[in-house]
Amino acid sequence: MKRTLIILIGCCLTLTAAAQHTADSVQRHLNLNEVVVTGLTGTTRLRQSPAPVTVVSSAQLQQNASTNIIDALAHQPGISQVTTGSGISKPVIRGLGFNRVVVVDDGIRQEGQQWGDEHGIEIDAQRIHSVEILKGPASLMYGSDAMAGVLIMHDAPSPLDGILRADIGAEYQTNNGLIGYTAHLGANHGGLVWDARWSQKTTHAYTNKRDGYVYGSQFRERAASGMLGLTRRWGHSHLKLSFYQQTPGIVEGERDEETGAFVKPIIINGEPDEAIATNRDFHSYGHPLPYQQIRHYKAVSDNAVRIGDGMLKAIVGVQQNRRQEYEAEGLELDFRLTTLNYNVHYIMPGGHHWKYATGLSGMVQHSENLGDEFLIPAYRLADIGFFASATHSDGPLTLSGGARIDYRRLHSDGNEQREDERAAAVFTRHFTGLTFSAGAIYNVCRHLNIRLNLSRGFRAPNISELGSDGIHEGTFHYERGNARLRPEFSWQADAGIDYSSEHFSAQLALFCNHIENYVFLIGTGNVIASQPGEAATAEYRYTQGTARLWGGELMLDLHPVEALHFENTFAMVNAVQLHQPRETRYLPMTPAPRWTSSLRHTLIGHTRHLQHAYVSAGIECYLRQNHYYAADGSETATPSYTLVNAAAGTDIVHRGRRLLTVTLAVNNLTNRAYQSHLSRLKYAPVHPLTGYRGVCNIGRNVSIKLAIPLEVEM
Repeated sequence: MKRTLIILIGCCLTLTAAAQHTADSVQRHLNLNEVVVTGLTGTTRLRQSPAPVTVVSSAQLQQNASTNIIDALAHQPGISQVTTGSGISKPVIRGLGFNRVVVVDDGIRQEGQQWGDEHGIEIDAQRIHSVEILKGPASLMYGSDAMAGVLIMHDAPSPLDGILRADIGAEYQTNNGLIGYTAHLGANHGGLVWDARWSQKTTHAYTNKRDGYVYGSQFRERAASGMLGLTRRWGHSHLKLSFYQQTPGIVEGERDEETGAFVKPIIINGEPDEAIATNRDFHSYGHPLPYQQIRHYKAVSDNAVRIGDGMLKAIVGVQQNRRQEYEAEGLELDFRLTTLNYNVHYIMPGGHHWKYATGLSGMVQHSENLGDEFLIPAYRLADIGFFASATHSDGPLTLSGGARIDYRRLHSDGNEQREDERAAAVFTRHFTGLTFSAGAIYNVCRHLNIRLNLSRGFRAPNISELGSDGIHEGTFHYERGNARLRPEFSWQADAGIDYSSEHFSAQLALFCNHIENYVFLIGTGNVIASQPGEAATAEYRYTQGTARLWGGELMLDLHPVEALHFENTFAMVNAVQLHQPRETRYLPMTPAPRWTSSLRHTLIGHTRHLQHAYVSAGIECYLRQNHYYAADGSETATPSYTLVNAAAGTDIVHRGRRLLTVTLAVNNLTNRAYQSHLSRLKYAPVHPLTGYRGVCNIGRNVSIKLAIPLEVEM
């Protein structure tokens, strides 16, 4: 740690900086009145939101060197990611992830079997224009599972009437050979709006200084989306369709005992075997063995109608997620999840500075097991929630709050006995939760705001926690569910202060979260084989306890002149289970404390052909994580490490028209070999020659992006 702090101080003194913290985030501090976010009673100004909210703009997303949308957001204070290589990322908000974070896309919850460690977020990053990050329990608006917070994805707004808009984008990354492109076309003709996009991305295996090329880390993506609708003074009615397909390899980390080289599964004379992976395997853009095939289909009807002074909004969506896993022998796992989402609410202004909202939302879900193997039983789920909220704004003080009641029914259909001689249990559970939120924000003066918020969250146990029975691939655990688990309830208090002036901005956000009936895995001390003749695996079972999380984020930005910004952020969370011994005291997958320091210079004086040009450089410093879930070797401590990044970009113009935007970014400039504490590959098998466990994260990576816009009057 001492060495890391010395590096940190030295980097701060030399004013290095991280490219991810762009001038857009600074402008957000200075223009709180201009930023609109999703509030309890419809849209509201960020300045009037008592709950902690971060808005990530289109420019920030464009200037990131990332492989998916969660990777692009993970540099924000308080946000982390559980990764499986470079292709799969799951969001973590203030130390909580998986089914405790809700992702909203096209106005509905994204349902893609998010209970699994190796299941990502099936959303095309090229389509996302901006993202709202709600930190803390948001069960009031989004029901069960929003205990940690919500990520709300926003598409680009429709063009103005009479405008045809098009753009083409391309990207290349040097480390994994990522080749990506996207094409978009949209128009507005008298309120008749339409939009279409196609995106594709493909990579070979990534490399790092310690492991070389990592077999199985390549992936491919394809995505298509379209929208057709009508926008009038009375409101709007839009139909949105989307398709997303990802084919990620599965990094198992198996190595040859004599050479330490990665091995791949093969079939010889009809029997499974292994062979050393070749250079051709590492640089292939095809899928390796084993691999996953994920498809996500979605159709959403988004409608809003003005009724009197209020607005009635109704969103109905159908989505299907299909996840298949292929081994050398062929198809093994095959999950198909179908979900119907609905959300109807009415927003109305009241007298004397009041605004109200009331409505209902929920979903109906059906999951099927179509493969020879299974971990969770087939199930059916239905839930519904009713809520009401109010906001009062009078002068410098804004008050807001509301309440919600949820009901969920989950029925396990079980499964017929399979080849491994297991049959899933049949059970039915009912869960009810009452949640609320109450907060206030006081504008002390034009430069200073104080925020307070108290909220109660609710989460029903998911099907994996209730009914899993089998080896969870990639975790090296045999997991058993517990059908008697009770729902989780949380109490969270948030306090924050924002200050902004001409040359200095600061934000401090603190939280304390107490969770009753927190669900977690514990080792039973037993070993079990899923099939006769197979190696035994350590058995784990879900249980419950009481958890407490506290921490916060600090952001400081010094801008002595308009063109120069020196920004520093620090984020940490302490997450423990109360009344537990040291081995099980700390919650698993708790992100390490992180300090970032950033320096960015923007070219204010525009040249003839270059506009909005900028250069930046910086560090991300992850302190040592000594707080880990140690039972049965589930987790280990993670050493500190520092990553150096740099970026530059500009618009190329001709006769006042933007022709091209060029962005260059370098991540891990020094090619540091490291393992993130939240990387699942950290626990891959031990290298037989070096004794080093697991696989490192991606090494030095240079990314170049090109964007060509076009906008014409029809």
